[in-house]
Amino acid sequence: MSEVPPATPVYAAEPASVPGKTLGIVALILSFFFQLIALILGIVALSQSRKAGVKNTPALVAIILSIVFGIIWIVVVGGLVAGGAALLSQCADLGPGVHQVGGVTITCS
Repeated sequence: MSEVPPATPVYAAEPASVPGKTLGIVALILSFFFQLIALILGIVALSQSRKAGVKNTPALVAIILSIVFGIIWIVVVGGLVAGGAALLSQCADLGPGVHQVGGVTITCS
């Protein structure tokens, strides 16, 4: 009796991975929370992809979002610091207590 060898399964070829794509996606997610880290990772991912000659849209979007959100963050923090400094300066001039200035109640301690 002749034995029939078991059939070997045929697997589909894995799709070629895009170098830097995973890093680009990570950078895209981080761009909403940690802009500087996301900017660096996005640049690295885009560089890896360009060396391989492929497009990496998530990395490019991460770079753009990191820059935009970083600028917004700087403007907001700058405004808060300037507002706090103005309030402290006004409290230094008025002294302790509750004061009405231009229809706004300011409490200085």
